[in-house]
Amino acid sequence: MVVVASLRLPSLTSLFSASSRSSHRAPAALFRRRHSCRRQPFLAAAKFSAQSAASSPPETTEELAVNQKKSSKTNQDRVITPRSQDFNAWYLDVIANAELADYGPVRGTMVIRPYGYAIWEAIQDYLNVKFKETGHSNMYFPQWANVTRWEMRTKPFVRTLEFLWQEGHTAHATPEEAEEEAMKMIDVYTKFAYEEAAIPVVVGRKSREETFAGAVRTYTIEAMMGDRKALQAGTSHNLGQNFSRAFDTQFMDENGQRQHIWQTSWAVSTRFVGGIIMTHGDDAGLMLPPKLAPVQVVIVPIWKKDDEKVGVLNAASSVKEVLHSAGVKVKLDDSDTRTPGWKFNFWEMKGVPIRIEIGPRDVASGSVVISRRDVPGKQGKVFGISMEPSTLVGYVKDKLDEIQASLLAKATSFRDSNIVDVSSYDELKEAISQGKWARGPWSASDEDEARVKEETGATIRCFPFEQPAGTKTCLMTGQPAEEIAIFAKSY
Repeated sequence: MVVVASLRLPSLTSLFSASSRSSHRAPAALFRRRHSCRRQPFLAAAKFSAQSAASSPPETTEELAVNQKKSSKTNQDRVITPRSQDFNAWYLDVIANAELADYGPVRGTMVIRPYGYAIWEAIQDYLNVKFKETGHSNMYFPQWANVTRWEMRTKPFVRTLEFLWQEGHTAHATPEEAEEEAMKMIDVYTKFAYEEAAIPVVVGRKSREETFAGAVRTYTIEAMMGDRKALQAGTSHNLGQNFSRAFDTQFMDENGQRQHIWQTSWAVSTRFVGGIIMTHGDDAGLMLPPKLAPVQVVIVPIWKKDDEKVGVLNAASSVKEVLHSAGVKVKLDDSDTRTPGWKFNFWEMKGVPIRIEIGPRDVASGSVVISRRDVPGKQGKVFGISMEPSTLVGYVKDKLDEIQASLLAKATSFRDSNIVDVSSYDELKEAISQGKWARGPWSASDEDEARVKEETGATIRCFPFEQPAGTKTCLMTGQPAEEIAIFAKSY
C-alpha cells in the first residue's frame, strides 16, 4: 500500500482582500465547529459572472418604483422572479433571499453563508457516516477541500471558479477490487440523492466521449432540474492503471514483485446544493427536504396585546423544548421587530419544512396550528394539534417523513413525465427541442455522438444501469444496439 500525503494550498480568493464584505461572511467559528480534521471551508465571494447575474437590463426609474412597491407588499422586502418566467433569475433570487451565498471580490467565486453551509454540512455528515460504514481499507485519502479551476460562464453552487467538494482516492492490487470500489461509491451517492436529498437521479455509465480524461470508466448520477436540464450530481471513476503508470506508483505484491496500482477516484461538490434548490424550489423560495434542512420546524408566536405576550411566548418556548429534546431541529422566532406575516414569508423563503403557529386561543386550548411548506395555503394547514408532548412529537415527526417522501415522489413524477422514449434521430431532436430528455438505443460512433451535440446541444448523460430487456436498434444507425442512452441538455 502506497501512502500519499495531501497538500492543501490556500484558496485563490483568500489571497485577495475582501474587507468590504467581511460583514457578510459566516463566523470562522461556525466552520471550525465540528469537522476540525478536514479542510475548513471558505468560498469567499465575488460577483457571479455577468452572464448569470445580468439576466435582465437595468431597471428604468418607473420599473424601479414598481418593484419597490411590490417589495413592500411582500411584508419582507424581497422579490423573487417567477420560476416559469425566468428560471435563472429565479434561481439567483432564491440564493440571495434565502441567504445561501453572497457575492465577493473575484469573478466567479462566492461566499457560502452560514445557512447555505449548514446544508452542505448535512451532506458531509451523511457521507462521513457512509465512509465509516462501507470501509475503505485501500484508501489514499478522503478529503473535504477547496478546488479552484477556470470557468468561462459561472453559476453559483453549480459552476464557480472555486468550490467545495468531497473527494476520495483509492489504490488496489487488482482491477476487480478497483471496479468494486468505483461501483460501491456511486451506490453511496445514489442512495444519498434518493434518501436524503429527495432527488431521483438516473445512475449509469458515461459514454467514451464523456468519460473523465484518463479513466477507464466513469459512473455518474444525473438529476433533472426544474427547467428539465440535467445536472451531473456526482461521479465515480475507475482509473485503471493509467495514472499509476504515468506517475510510476507501485506496490509490492504477495510474490515480492513490484506492480502498478489500480486506482479509483470519486467526488460530489457544493453543486448538490444547487441541485436541491433547482429540484424542489418554487416561487415562494427554497424548499428543503427535512433530512437536510438546517431548521426542520420554525415556531412563530402570535399576539396582539401586551398581556397576551408572556403566555404565548411561554407556550412557544415549551413547544420548542419538547421538539428539541426529541431530536427535531427547531427554531423559535420570538423577535418582536417583524410581523407574523413577514416571518411566515421569510421562513418559507428559507425552505423550512414545517411552521408551527401559536396564538392566545391556541394557548387556551392547549393546541397549535401546523403548516407544511410543500403544501401551500389552507390545504397545508392543520388546526388543533395538541401540545401534549407525545402527541405533538409524533405528529411532527410523521409530517417530516411525509414531506420527505412527498418531495421525492413529486420530483420523480416530474422526471418521468419529461423523459421521452425515441427510436430515431428525428424523434430525438424533437424531444430535445421541447426541452425534454430523450432515451433510446445507441451503438453509434463517437463522431455521431459529437454530431448530436453540435446539432441539438444535448449530450449523452449516461447509459443507465437499468436497461430494458429485448433486442434494440440504434436510433442513429439502424444497427443492433445493446444499450439505451439518455440524451439531454445540461448544466
